[in-house]
Amino acid sequence: MYVKIEPDYDALSQRAARVVADLVRRKPNAVLGLATGSTPEGLYAHLIRIARDEKLDFSRVTTFNLDEYEGLPASHPESYRSFMQRNLFDALGLTNDQTNLLSGMSSDPATECANFEAKIRRAGGIDLQILGIGSDGHIAFCEPGSSLAGRTSLVALHPQTIADNARFFDKEDDVPRKAMTMGVGTILEARSCLILAKGSAKADVWAKMIEGPVSSQLPASALQLHPWVIAISDTVAASKLKHGDYYKHMDRELADQPVLPHWVFQPELDPRAAMLASR
Repeated sequence: MYVKIEPDYDALSQRAARVVADLVRRKPNAVLGLATGSTPEGLYAHLIRIARDEKLDFSRVTTFNLDEYEGLPASHPESYRSFMQRNLFDALGLTNDQTNLLSGMSSDPATECANFEAKIRRAGGIDLQILGIGSDGHIAFCEPGSSLAGRTSLVALHPQTIADNARFFDKEDDVPRKAMTMGVGTILEARSCLILAKGSAKADVWAKMIEGPVSSQLPASALQLHPWVIAISDTVAASKLKHGDYYKHMDRELADQPVLPHWVFQPELDPRAAMLASR
């Protein structure tokens, strides 16, 4: 895991956006895994600016979102489809054919989730998966206790997640109680991952994710098992890391090295290629 500590939220957002932009520049048909929530908003804003100022072409990019609330139509202002249209898709000119989200209105969630997994496989897999981390250590909507080998499925949201997300709705009772989400196993199959954290509310789980044991009780800790994870936070979110000074040293010493692994650009060289091909 490549841990990077930036002075503030804008700096971490700029650095994260540059990772995505450099991928798209080198691989115009990149497959991106996207996240919602307040943390990636800065990344998306800077990515839009880079696309405009540097004439970066997103016309061949394909995207897959991590999750979607069950029971919310795509037109609902708090659906993740609406979030992505407002914060990224419209500004980059991404079409519906390029963007893939689970349908919260599906009458058959199991089939919806299976079809979503199949779409990812047909696209050739996700090159870079963007993630945030919940205050209880979840990634996507994989709550504490989720299988670390889990696939895309319908889940019940943790009361803490419901409370955390109440700020986006008129009241807590309006927050959906279920969602469809990529599983931890699905996320770990991405060729690379980029996880972000900001603020003091994430300091405990950020430290546990990076320096604690791997546990289903803190699903984000499963990223320790992935061969290429970039973890970027602001100074406040990194404040409880025991080895923060070393991570800063490592970041300086490896500044001239590639940000993303060679197998993002040559998937056949992924050390997990044989295993993933058998799925």
